[in-house]
Amino acid sequence: MDAPVKFIQIVDFETERIEEMRKLSEEMDERFASRSGGPTHRLVLRDRNQPNRYLVVIEFNSYEEAMATSNAPETAEFAQRMAALCTRPPAFTDCDLEGMTEFK
Repeated sequence: MDAPVKFIQIVDFETERIEEMRKLSEEMDERFASRSGGPTHRLVLRDRNQPNRYLVVIEFNSYEEAMATSNAPETAEFAQRMAALCTRPPAFTDCDLEGMTEFK
């Protein structure tokens, strides 16, 4: 039996209120810390050419775990609060992880 394919979601957003966004994210981290099936990794990137643009790469063990997290009431609340801090609506890209190479 094949192992589940890891699932990655990329959130592209713009904000002039990044510190408030960080605090909101930390609050959500605490809420989800005790739950199983949540994200396994998160990478936050700031665009050097557009300083108010950010990309967040979130890894889940599977699409199913990501959808369970996505359907949680806390996630809907987080999304509303996040959107209120953005200067444009966030864009979401859903991906299956096809490969990863770690260079040392």
